[in-house]
Amino acid sequence: MTSKTFQRGTSQHQQWSTSLYESNARFVGDLAARAVELLNPQPGERILDIGCGDGYLTEKIAATGAVMIGVDYSPELVATARARNLDVRVGNAEELDFFQEFDGAFSNAAMHWMRRADAVVRGIAKALKPGGRFVGEFAGARNAYYIRQAVHEALTHRGFDAEEIDPWYLPDEDEYREVLEGGGLIVSHIELFDRPVVIDYPVRDWIRTFGSPYLTVLDEHDRAPLLNEVTRQLAPHLLGKDGRWTIDYTRLRFRAEKP
Repeated sequence: MTSKTFQRGTSQHQQWSTSLYESNARFVGDLAARAVELLNPQPGERILDIGCGDGYLTEKIAATGAVMIGVDYSPELVATARARNLDVRVGNAEELDFFQEFDGAFSNAAMHWMRRADAVVRGIAKALKPGGRFVGEFAGARNAYYIRQAVHEALTHRGFDAEEIDPWYLPDEDEYREVLEGGGLIVSHIELFDRPVVIDYPVRDWIRTFGSPYLTVLDEHDRAPLLNEVTRQLAPHLLGKDGRWTIDYTRLRFRAEKP
C-alpha cells in the first residue's frame, strides 16, 4: 500500500473551536499555578504571553499588575481574548519580531504546537531585555502516549503516515535544555513530570479538541469510525470504573534567563 502523507506546517492544521476550548480545555489554565509562580510577575513589568489562547490565564497574570501582551496563532481565540480587553495579537511564535521590549516571556500549554522550537527561543531571547526571564510549561516526551499510539495505529491502517501527521513537539529535559541554551539563555530550572488529568467528557472529544490535525486528513464521514475504533482501544488503559477518562499527560516546566 502506498503511504499517504500530510504536509504539516506549525499549528496550521489544528482547528480551535472557542466553544470546545471553553468547555474542554479550561483545566489547562487552571493547572498552571506553579509555572506562574516561577514567572513571579511584578506590577509594571511587561510580559509576553506566547500562545495565550483565549486569554483566560493572561487575564489572571495581568491581575498582578503586570502589563501583558499576548500572541496566538488562532484568530478565533485571539478574538475571544480581545473581548477580555487584553492586548493580544494574531501571530506565529516561530516568527516573533520584538526587540528587547519585555521583562519576561511566558507560555503555558502551547509550545508543543511549535515544531521549530529553536526559532521560538531565538525570537523570545531577542524580545527579552537583558536579565529578562522566559518561563514555560508544555507537553513533554511521552505526553498522551496511549492516545497517540492508538490514533497512529488507526491512521496507519488507513494508509497514512501517522508520524508525519502527528502535530506535536514533545522533547525531554536534555533536548529542550539544548534548545534554550542554543538560543543564548541560561537554564535555572527544568523538569519533566507526569501529570495525569481526569476529564469529565469522552476521550473522543479530547481528540477533537486537542488533536484535530489527526482528523483533518480524513473525509468527514470517516472521522467517527476512527474515533470509535480509538475509543475501544483506549478503554482498557484510560477509562476508569466510574466512567471517566484519564489523559496521560506529561509536562516539561522550565525557567531560563537572558544574560
